[in-house]
Parts: sequence; structure tokens; C-alpha cells
Amino acid sequence: MRGRAEAGPTAGAGRSLSAITRRLSLTNLLATLALATLPPAAHADSVLVAVASNFAGPLAALAPLFQQATGHRLQSSAGATLRLATQIAAGAPYQVLLAADQATPARLQAEGLAIAGSRFTYATGRLVLWSAQPGLVDSQGEVLARGGFKHLAIANPKLAPYGEAALAVLRARGLDTTLRPRLVLAESIAQAYQFVQTGNAELGFVALSQVQLPGKAPTGSLWRVPAALHPAIHQDAVLLKPGQGQVAAQALLDFLKSPAAKALIQAYGFGA
Repeated sequence: MRGRAEAGPTAGAGRSLSAITRRLSLTNLLATLALATLPPAAHADSVLVAVASNFAGPLAALAPLFQQATGHRLQSSAGATLRLATQIAAGAPYQVLLAADQATPARLQAEGLAIAGSRFTYATGRLVLWSAQPGLVDSQGEVLARGGFKHLAIANPKLAPYGEAALAVLRARGLDTTLRPRLVLAESIAQAYQFVQTGNAELGFVALSQVQLPGKAPTGSLWRVPAALHPAIHQDAVLLKPGQGQVAAQALLDFLKSPAAKALIQAYGFGA
């Protein structure tokens, strides 16, 4: 618009200076009104998220929806919840933690590393016993007692809530001592899944979100572990200590509470 206005005096002798001035004034007015009515995307920022491994896939699927809704972008780093908390305590510049438990975000709040009142449950995890081999895992998990496998992968119970839940299942079935020699401890639920997927372990306890993708049937064979066999896996989000990108961080927490986000989270097998 500006280029055409500046060319005006040489374009024709009939155009007066006052006409050009009026046109420039109108252009400036329209530009001002446009800026005033732009959505938050005009002030887009990015948020750095520390995310529990079991939620890395759903978060990646949520990212474009979040950007479309708010204009903000997100970057994430996935890992075992307690490992992420250690990084946060050491000064890692995360702005949001999406944990796989409730205790870790609560502890970060108590230690002054997270904002009081910002914590809420964004998902409830589901534990499954899974094998990449069709037919190996039965619908009741009897394979654990029956045998026919050498290695059982679980996330390290000291680092990952899903590993703690897996150990609780083995105890509930009276198999924790019997199967201890066959356990393969992974640093995170993502690594436990990798051990099973690659065949380094015939079966393992993983998150339902890792094997149930929206619109696709799970591969291999699995047992959906009854929730009564282990402590509930309530996964909490929390806003970390103030820093750059705080507006985008709060926007992400608000977005996770939206109907669109909740619907996608549930499509990955999480409870509300």
C-alpha cells in the first residue's frame, strides 16, 4: 500500500497532494485497527515443556492444535518424571512440567520451584502388559505366571511412576520375587516400550498411550491391567518458576483443560 501511495504524484497530474494525504491517513487507520483486533498469535511466544515419556506422543499431537488456538509454539523434552524433576532443581529452563504422577509437582511447589495453585490433573494413565508378538499376552495377564518368556521390561520404579505401578501389579499377583531375575529395568516408560518393541524383552509393562494411537488398532498383544491392582496414575501439570515465556506457559495449561485437548488425550487411552 505504501509503495503505491509514494508512486502516486508521478502517476497522473490529476491526483492532488490532499488526496494522497487522505489515502495515507486511511491506510494508517486501517493498519491500526487491524493490529488492535489481531488474535494472541500476533504476540506469539514459545514454551519449553518437560514431559513424562508416556505423554510425549499425545503432546506432539496437541502441539499444532495449541499453536492454532493460541499462536504460541511449544518445545518439549521427554523423560522419566523424577529425572526431569532433578533437571528442574538443577536449573533447567523448563516452564511447564507434565508429570506422570502427582507427588513430584507437589514437591516442586513445596520447594518453591513451581507456582502455588497452578497444579492440576491433566490425565489419568492406564497401565498395560504388552508384547510385540501377537498372542503372547492373554487378556487376563496369566502369561506372567505361566511363563514362556525370558525378559520382562518395566520402567525403573525409583524414577518412573509407571514402573512403580508395574511393581505393584507383580506384588498383587504374588510374582515380584519369582519374576525378579527376569526384570529388565528401563530408565523411563519410553525405554521400556523400546525394549519390547525391538524384541530385547518379550513383554513389558508400558502405558496404554504408547500402544493405542487414535484411529489405529493396537499391535501385538496386551492385557489392560485393572486399576485396582496398582495405585492410580494421576498425572499432574504444574507451572514452573517465573521466567521468559510465562504467558505461553500459562496458555498451555489453559489449553490442556479445553474440550479439544481433553478429547485428544482420551483418544490416546487416558482417563479424564
